[in-house]
Amino acid sequence: MTTKELLYIEDALGHEKYFQTRCKETASQLQDPELRNQVESLSQRHSQIFKNFYGLL
Repeated sequence: MTTKELLYIEDALGHEKYFQTRCKETASQLQDPELRNQVESLSQRHSQIFKNFYGLL
């Protein structure tokens, strides 16, 4: 792999981790249970994407 490709992978993994963290933080602040569940679902989805992407490496 080239340096540029490795940097792209690092960025993609970092973005997924960031989105997961932000969704968790946001969900913990929400009052509406339905909305909180949706945001928690997004957090889990980003976690799964991270794991799948990392697994490909």
